[in-house]
Amino acid sequence: MLSATTAHGQSFSEDFNSVPMLTGAGWVMQNNSQALGTTGWFQGNTIEFSAFDGPANSYVAANFENAGNGAGQDTISNWLISPLRTFSNGDILSFYTRSATNQISSVFVDRLQVRFSSAGASTNVGNSATSTGDFTQLLLDINAQYGVGTQYPSIWTYYEITFSGLPGPTSGRFAFRYFVEDGGPAGDRSNYIGIDSLVYTQIPEPGALALFAVSGFLIPRRRRRRA
Repeated sequence: MLSATTAHGQSFSEDFNSVPMLTGAGWVMQNNSQALGTTGWFQGNTIEFSAFDGPANSYVAANFENAGNGAGQDTISNWLISPLRTFSNGDILSFYTRSATNQISSVFVDRLQVRFSSAGASTNVGNSATSTGDFTQLLLDINAQYGVGTQYPSIWTYYEITFSGLPGPTSGRFAFRYFVEDGGPAGDRSNYIGIDSLVYTQIPEPGALALFAVSGFLIPRRRRRRA
């Protein structure tokens, strides 16, 4: 069941102006890719594209070099875990994301998940490329079918998730997971993505909001619009 302990309850925004300073603000990065590559989450590269807003490099990025030793197909599983917060029904998480190329084909396509953990301050995502640890709740899966029917946007695109199904104020974290099977330098998938202009908004009176509970877990409601 979801817990109802106390944590930092305030809303926050993140423009990713300085990726190296994220850890000081409570973010956690963990790259579980197999084989492990040479990059993790890093400052945006303006050669690929500019930020949605602010200075040209003010976004956080990940790429195909998160995994790989050049010897074969790899699985990228690179986590960017949010600061600890107390989540309530009606809270909203929004952000912009895009890839470097038009991904109409199934070649070098990208994928991004947003997951949630109700285990308080835990940052446990397991130790393998396929594990999710305490982040068992899948809120959003962008391009889960690797270009079959949908694709990762190649322009800055807005995504919004509304939290619901919580039994009460719940201490936890959300996380971005750059997750691409058959990725890395020698794989057929994975290229380069960016995330920008993140906003988490806490609703002041969660008790007055409707509860949408299924087995005591979180139900994501989301929409997207293009920049």
